Amino acid sequence: MSGQSPLKEKPLRLPGESVDREIDHWINDDFLGPVIGAGSFCLIAFLEWYGYLTQSPRRPYLFTVVAAVALAYAGWRFFVVRRKVGNLRQGRDGERVVGQFLERLRAVGGQVFHDIPGDGFNLDHVVISTHGIYAIETKTWSKPWPHARVVVDGDTLTVAGEVPDRNPIGQVSSCVRWLERQLKESTGKKFFVRGVVVFPGWFVEQRGSRGEVWVLEPKALPAFIEKAPEMIGPSDVALVAFHLSRYVRSGVEKAA
Repeated sequence: MSGQSPLKEKPLRLPGESVDREIDHWINDDFLGPVIGAGSFCLIAFLEWYGYLTQSPRRPYLFTVVAAVALAYAGWRFFVVRRKVGNLRQGRDGERVVGQFLERLRAVGGQVFHDIPGDGFNLDHVVISTHGIYAIETKTWSKPWPHARVVVDGDTLTVAGEVPDRNPIGQVSSCVRWLERQLKESTGKKFFVRGVVVFPGWFVEQRGSRGEVWVLEPKALPAFIEKAPEMIGPSDVALVAFHLSRYVRSGVEKAA
């Protein structure tokens, strides 16, 4: 969905963000640039030596055509990558905004996890508290006009008057089932997980009865969780948090 970003403000800085930027600078600017330059000169030297040793005639037209094709391909890839990176950055910023809202729940005993790797997907956020366990998906979709809204009626929704190609409610429901299985296998207990879809920067209008999956604005989510009835005890909160943290760390170690 094309349009303007729904985020009015950038998320706050993350721990170590300046270090991340410095690392990116050293790798992308101070290392890759000289390597690419050296590689280009090595290629030119190779072609010159090849022509010198084989006494081959110069082929300026051939190399001009090859260069033009390469430049056209590079220009096309630039626009593709630019759009992809822009969408990724918008999604990343939306997840950070939501994560910063959720961090407030730690003050009241909640446990918050971000970017949980699943089976072929990533679950954006998981909240564990005495008021329940929540699997949260963030949808930072561009707004086609400033006052566009998300309209929810039971288990169906429209975004700016259109039905999304991929139903976010169905997507988070699949994440919920995966998380429930994961917790059952790791803890030996069955826990109910509530699915939540949040739309940063969008106005969410609820029509009719609310479905099993909550669809909300991010700033409303902490209050919804705190007002929910208590469902599990502090010991189970600690148990689930321990097993989920162990699962996440094992995934990080495998990736490394």
